[in-house]
Parts: sequence; C-alpha cells; structure tokens
Amino acid sequence: MNHEALAREMRGLREEVAGITDTAVVAADGLLIAADTGDTIDPEGLAALAAAGLGLARRTALESARGTLRQTVTYGSKGCAAVYAVGDTALMIILGDEGMNVDQLHRASQPTLDRIGALLTEQTPEGV
Repeated sequence: MNHEALAREMRGLREEVAGITDTAVVAADGLLIAADTGDTIDPEGLAALAAAGLGLARRTALESARGTLRQTVTYGSKGCAAVYAVGDTALMIILGDEGMNVDQLHRASQPTLDRIGALLTEQTPEGV
C-alpha cells in the first residue's frame, strides 16, 4: 500500500474543502491505516470509534432496507464528523469545524474515496 499516495489524497481533500480539520483512513475492523490529524486527536481512538459507528450504521441501513450505507454525519456544537464507507473493507473519517460546508464535502469526497479505494486494493507485485 502506498502510504504517501493516501496522505496526498487526504491533504488534497482538505485543500479542496474549507473547514476540514482532520482526516483518517481506517480498516473496517478499526485499525488505523493513515491519519492526518492534529495534536488534540488520538488517531487510533478515532479509528476505533469510527469503525464501530460505521458498523452500527451499516446494520441500520440493512435492517431498514435502505440499501448500502454510503456515509454518516454527526453534528456537534463545534463542527461535525463525517464517516464514508470505502468499499466493504475500509472507511474514511473527516472532521470539520463549524464552517465546513457538508454539501461541498459530499460532492468533493466521492472522487477521493474512489481513488483511496483503488489504493487500498492495489496488489504489491511478488518478490517486492
């Protein structure tokens, strides 16, 4: 897996959408893959919480016949946390401040999620 390419994707999304403060890519089981977070965020703890939340949201979508889960957004008094499914095996969490435009985030994130999904499924050639 190309960690530098993941970091570029996270930085690119942060540059495209004003208000993003932190990002992380996480395996569906909660293990941190890559993070671009500030000092006040524990990326491993964030990864575990995001994976648990995504699991509950996926189950809710399934049980309520709403189709495949794409995203969840949690709004707090100081901003929001958006969690996006990256295929069936990973997720991306994006934290934003009060000024983040969530509609813009939704539009801008899809191409980034597609590229991250492709990076996560790249196979390393044998013998490398």
